[in-house]
Amino acid sequence: MYDELKKLIDQTDNIVFFGGAGVSTESGIPDFRSVDGLYNQKYDYPPETILSHSFFMRKTEDFYKFYRDKMICTTAKPNYAHIALARLEEMGKLKAVVTQNIDGLHQMAGSKKVYELHGSVLRNYCMKCRKFYGLEAIIESTGVPKCTCGGIIKPDVVLYEEGLDDDTVKKAVRAIARADVLIIGGTSLNVYPAAGFIRYFQGTKIVLLNKSETPFDNEADIIIRDPIGKVLKACVLDT
Repeated sequence: MYDELKKLIDQTDNIVFFGGAGVSTESGIPDFRSVDGLYNQKYDYPPETILSHSFFMRKTEDFYKFYRDKMICTTAKPNYAHIALARLEEMGKLKAVVTQNIDGLHQMAGSKKVYELHGSVLRNYCMKCRKFYGLEAIIESTGVPKCTCGGIIKPDVVLYEEGLDDDTVKKAVRAIARADVLIIGGTSLNVYPAAGFIRYFQGTKIVLLNKSETPFDNEADIIIRDPIGKVLKACVLDT
Protein backbone atom coordinates (compact mmCIF):
# COMPACT_ATOMS: atom_id res chain seq x y z
CA MET A 1 0.00 0.00 0.00
CA TYR A 2 2.90 2.36 0.73
CA ASP A 3 4.26 1.90 -2.79
CA GLU A 4 0.79 2.48 -4.23
CA LEU A 5 0.37 5.71 -2.27
CA LYS A 6 3.86 6.94 -3.16
CA LYS A 7 3.17 6.31 -6.84
CA LEU A 8 -0.15 8.17 -6.62
CA ILE A 9 1.53 11.17 -4.95
CA ASP A 10 4.33 11.17 -7.52
CA GLN A 11 1.83 11.25 -10.39
CA THR A 12 -0.53 13.88 -8.94
CA ASP A 13 -0.28 17.66 -8.72
CA ASN A 14 -3.74 18.35 -7.33
CA ILE A 15 -4.06 16.85 -3.84
CA VAL A 16 -6.17 18.04 -0.92
CA PHE A 17 -5.70 16.71 2.60
CA PHE A 18 -8.65 16.45 4.99
CA GLY A 19 -7.55 15.77 8.56
CA GLY A 20 -8.75 15.33 12.11
CA ALA A 21 -7.42 14.84 15.63
CA GLY A 22 -5.39 11.76 14.68
CA VAL A 23 -2.98 13.97 12.75
CA SER A 24 -1.86 15.66 15.97
CA THR A 25 -1.80 12.73 18.39
CA GLU A 26 1.79 11.97 17.34
CA SER A 27 2.63 15.49 18.54
CA GLY A 28 1.31 14.66 21.99
CA ILE A 29 -2.10 16.28 21.63
CA PRO A 30 -4.88 13.90 22.77
CA ASP A 31 -7.75 13.16 20.45
CA PHE A 32 -11.36 13.14 21.60
CA ARG A 33 -12.97 9.81 20.89
CA SER A 34 -10.33 7.11 21.40
CA VAL A 35 -10.13 5.06 24.61
CA ASP A 36 -7.73 7.60 26.14
CA GLY A 37 -9.35 10.60 24.48
CA LEU A 38 -10.84 13.62 26.22
CA TYR A 39 -14.38 12.28 25.95
CA ASN A 40 -13.49 9.23 28.00
CA GLN A 41 -11.89 11.15 30.87
CA LYS A 42 -13.81 12.20 33.97
CA TYR A 43 -14.61 15.77 34.90
CA ASP A 44 -17.36 17.50 36.90
CA TYR A 45 -19.10 17.97 33.55
CA PRO A 46 -18.75 15.97 30.32
CA PRO A 47 -16.24 17.59 27.90
CA GLU A 48 -19.02 17.92 25.32
CA THR A 49 -20.93 20.07 27.81
CA ILE A 50 -17.94 22.16 28.83
CA LEU A 51 -17.06 22.84 25.20
CA SER A 52 -20.50 24.17 24.34
CA HIS A 53 -21.54 27.77 23.71
CA SER A 54 -24.17 27.72 26.45
CA PHE A 55 -21.69 26.41 29.05
CA PHE A 56 -19.15 29.05 28.01
CA MET A 57 -21.74 31.78 28.51
CA ARG A 58 -23.12 30.34 31.76
CA LYS A 59 -19.98 29.05 33.49
CA THR A 60 -17.15 30.93 31.80
CA GLU A 61 -14.63 30.44 34.58
CA ASP A 62 -15.21 26.67 34.67
CA PHE A 63 -14.86 26.62 30.90
CA TYR A 64 -11.46 28.28 31.13
CA LYS A 65 -10.23 25.88 33.82
CA PHE A 66 -10.84 22.99 31.44
CA TYR A 67 -9.70 24.91 28.36
CA ARG A 68 -6.33 25.91 29.80
CA ASP A 69 -5.79 22.40 31.18
CA LYS A 70 -6.82 20.30 28.22
CA MET A 71 -7.18 22.35 25.04
CA ILE A 72 -3.88 24.26 25.05
CA CYS A 73 -0.57 22.45 24.53
CA THR A 74 2.30 24.91 24.16
CA THR A 75 4.93 22.16 23.97
CA ALA A 76 3.44 20.43 20.91
CA LYS A 77 5.56 20.49 17.76
CA PRO A 78 4.69 19.45 14.20
CA ASN A 79 5.21 15.75 13.54
CA TYR A 80 6.17 13.99 10.30
CA ALA A 81 2.60 14.24 8.98
CA HIS A 82 2.53 18.04 9.29
CA ILE A 83 6.04 18.33 7.84
CA ALA A 84 5.27 16.03 4.90
CA LEU A 85 2.11 17.94 4.01
CA ALA A 86 4.02 21.24 4.08
CA ARG A 87 6.62 19.66 1.80
CA LEU A 88 3.93 18.52 -0.65
CA GLU A 89 2.53 22.05 -0.78
CA GLU A 90 6.02 23.44 -1.37
CA MET A 91 6.40 20.96 -4.26
CA GLY A 92 3.15 22.23 -5.78
CA LYS A 93 1.34 18.93 -5.28
CA LEU A 94 -0.87 19.76 -2.29
CA LYS A 95 -3.38 22.54 -2.94
CA ALA A 96 -4.90 22.81 0.54
CA VAL A 97 -5.18 21.33 4.01
CA VAL A 98 -8.71 21.17 5.41
CA THR A 99 -8.44 20.48 9.14
CA GLN A 100 -10.76 19.96 12.06
CA ASN A 101 -7.85 20.64 14.43
CA ILE A 102 -7.40 23.88 16.33
CA ASP A 103 -3.72 23.57 17.30
CA GLY A 104 -2.06 25.52 14.46
CA LEU A 105 0.55 22.80 13.88
CA HIS A 106 0.04 22.74 10.11
CA GLN A 107 1.04 26.40 9.87
CA MET A 108 3.92 25.85 12.29
CA ALA A 109 5.23 23.16 9.93
CA GLY A 110 5.09 25.59 7.01
CA SER A 111 1.71 24.95 5.35
CA LYS A 112 0.26 28.13 3.85
CA LYS A 113 -3.18 27.11 2.54
CA VAL A 114 -4.93 25.78 5.64
CA TYR A 115 -8.68 25.92 6.18
CA GLU A 116 -9.39 25.55 9.90
CA LEU A 117 -13.00 24.39 10.12
CA HIS A 118 -13.12 24.62 13.91
CA GLY A 119 -10.95 27.71 14.38
CA SER A 120 -7.67 27.99 16.29
CA VAL A 121 -6.50 28.27 19.90
CA LEU A 122 -3.91 30.75 18.63
CA ARG A 123 -6.60 33.36 17.96
CA ASN A 124 -8.87 34.93 20.56
CA TYR A 125 -11.16 37.92 20.44
CA CYS A 126 -13.08 40.30 22.70
CA MET A 127 -16.80 39.60 22.54
CA LYS A 128 -17.48 43.29 23.14
CA CYS A 129 -15.11 45.26 20.87
CA ARG A 130 -13.83 42.38 18.65
CA LYS A 131 -10.17 43.15 19.36
CA PHE A 132 -8.00 40.10 18.64
CA TYR A 133 -5.51 38.56 21.04
CA GLY A 134 -2.88 35.85 20.76
CA LEU A 135 -2.62 32.69 22.85
CA GLU A 136 -0.60 34.48 25.53
CA ALA A 137 -3.71 36.46 26.52
CA ILE A 138 -5.26 33.18 27.70
CA ILE A 139 -2.14 31.59 29.15
CA GLU A 140 -0.98 34.63 31.11
CA SER A 141 -4.40 35.42 32.57
CA THR A 142 -6.26 33.77 35.42
CA GLY A 143 -9.97 33.16 35.73
CA VAL A 144 -11.88 34.76 32.87
CA PRO A 145 -9.54 36.72 30.53
CA LYS A 146 -10.68 40.27 29.92
CA CYS A 147 -10.03 42.79 27.15
CA THR A 148 -8.70 46.28 27.84
CA CYS A 149 -12.27 47.45 27.20
CA GLY A 150 -13.57 45.15 29.93
CA GLY A 151 -15.16 42.61 27.60
CA ILE A 152 -14.70 38.85 27.91
CA ILE A 153 -12.10 37.30 25.62
CA LYS A 154 -13.32 34.19 23.79
CA PRO A 155 -11.18 31.65 21.92
CA ASP A 156 -11.73 31.79 18.17
CA VAL A 157 -12.77 28.14 18.13
CA VAL A 158 -16.10 26.65 17.15
CA LEU A 159 -17.86 25.36 20.24
CA TYR A 160 -20.78 22.96 20.28
CA GLU A 161 -24.02 24.78 19.38
CA GLU A 162 -22.05 27.20 17.19
CA GLY A 163 -21.96 27.19 13.39
CA LEU A 164 -18.87 26.93 11.22
CA ASP A 165 -17.48 30.05 9.57
CA ASP A 166 -19.21 30.45 6.19
CA ASP A 167 -16.16 31.73 4.33
CA THR A 168 -13.93 28.92 5.62
CA VAL A 169 -16.58 26.35 4.68
CA LYS A 170 -16.91 27.71 1.14
CA LYS A 171 -13.16 27.66 0.56
CA ALA A 172 -12.78 24.16 2.02
CA VAL A 173 -15.61 22.74 -0.06
CA ARG A 174 -14.26 24.41 -3.20
CA ALA A 175 -10.80 22.95 -2.63
CA ILE A 176 -12.17 19.43 -2.06
CA ALA A 177 -14.47 19.65 -5.08
CA ARG A 178 -11.58 20.66 -7.36
CA ALA A 179 -9.06 18.06 -6.12
CA ASP A 180 -7.99 15.06 -8.18
CA VAL A 181 -6.85 13.12 -5.10
CA LEU A 182 -8.28 13.44 -1.59
CA ILE A 183 -6.18 12.15 1.30
CA ILE A 184 -8.20 11.75 4.50
CA GLY A 185 -6.25 11.24 7.70
CA GLY A 186 -6.79 10.90 11.43
CA THR A 187 -10.54 11.35 11.53
CA SER A 188 -13.42 9.05 12.41
CA LEU A 189 -15.57 10.86 9.81
CA ASN A 190 -18.36 10.88 12.38
CA VAL A 191 -18.37 14.62 13.15
CA TYR A 192 -20.79 16.62 11.05
CA PRO A 193 -21.06 18.88 9.19
CA ALA A 194 -17.29 18.62 8.62
CA ALA A 195 -17.30 14.91 7.68
CA GLY A 196 -19.93 15.58 5.04
CA PHE A 197 -17.51 17.78 3.13
CA ILE A 198 -15.89 14.79 1.45
CA ARG A 199 -19.18 14.23 -0.39
CA TYR A 200 -18.18 17.19 -2.58
CA PHE A 201 -15.12 15.33 -3.88
CA GLN A 202 -15.38 14.66 -7.62
CA GLY A 203 -11.83 13.51 -8.32
CA THR A 204 -10.35 10.11 -9.09
CA LYS A 205 -8.81 8.67 -5.91
CA ILE A 206 -9.59 8.71 -2.18
CA VAL A 207 -6.85 7.71 0.27
CA LEU A 208 -7.83 6.89 3.86
CA LEU A 209 -5.17 6.94 6.59
CA ASN A 210 -6.84 6.05 9.87
CA LYS A 211 -6.22 3.51 12.64
CA SER A 212 -9.85 2.43 12.85
CA GLU A 213 -12.67 1.83 10.41
CA THR A 214 -14.77 4.74 9.17
CA PRO A 215 -18.20 4.98 7.50
CA PHE A 216 -16.41 5.79 4.22
CA ASP A 217 -14.00 2.85 4.03
CA ASN A 218 -15.90 1.28 1.14
CA GLU A 219 -15.38 4.44 -0.92
CA ALA A 220 -11.60 4.60 -0.47
CA ASP A 221 -9.15 3.41 -3.12
CA ILE A 222 -6.26 3.07 -0.66
CA ILE A 223 -6.64 2.34 3.07
CA ILE A 224 -3.66 2.29 5.44
CA ARG A 225 -4.10 1.71 9.19
CA ASP A 226 -0.61 2.78 10.28
CA PRO A 227 0.12 6.10 12.05
CA ILE A 228 -0.18 9.00 9.61
CA GLY A 229 3.25 10.38 10.41
CA LYS A 230 4.86 7.04 9.64
CA VAL A 231 2.99 6.73 6.34
CA LEU A 232 3.64 10.23 5.04
CA LYS A 233 7.26 10.18 6.15
CA ALA A 234 7.83 7.03 4.13
CA CYS A 235 5.90 8.25 1.08
CA VAL A 236 7.04 11.88 1.02
CA LEU A 237 10.04 12.67 3.20
CA ASP A 238 12.11 9.50 2.69
CA THR A 239 12.05 9.64 -1.11
